[in-house]
Amino acid sequence: MRVKPFLMFEGRAEEAMDLYVSLFPGSEIVWIKRYGPEGPGPEGSVFQAVFRVADQEVMCIDSYAEHGFTFTPSWSLYVECDSAEELTRIGAALEEGGSALMPVGSYGFSELFTWVADRFGVSWQLNYQGDAAT
Repeated sequence: MRVKPFLMFEGRAEEAMDLYVSLFPGSEIVWIKRYGPEGPGPEGSVFQAVFRVADQEVMCIDSYAEHGFTFTPSWSLYVECDSAEELTRIGAALEEGGSALMPVGSYGFSELFTWVADRFGVSWQLNYQGDAAT
């Protein structure tokens, strides 16, 4: 048995995967299956895909149906960064076109932390513990 996060995008799954795999070491798009001319989704859009962020596999789709919901920050991908510089770099890239739910800072529970919603609506918590991690 395996458990994977599953993200439902509305037409931007491949763009999101490309961003995520560019930011995290050990990341890649594992496979993509696309809608063909017969649909039901737009031809070429993501029927289903798996990508790896660091060592975590994530599934995703492009939903062709409109929904009354999207991503919520109550669910997020939590990343333990190896350095403050890494947290700052990744946080800035994810925040571009999105928003900072908790700007980069020290909140007492961590040396450095940020919580962002990226331009696709996916929520990310980035944490750097510094010497406390050892």
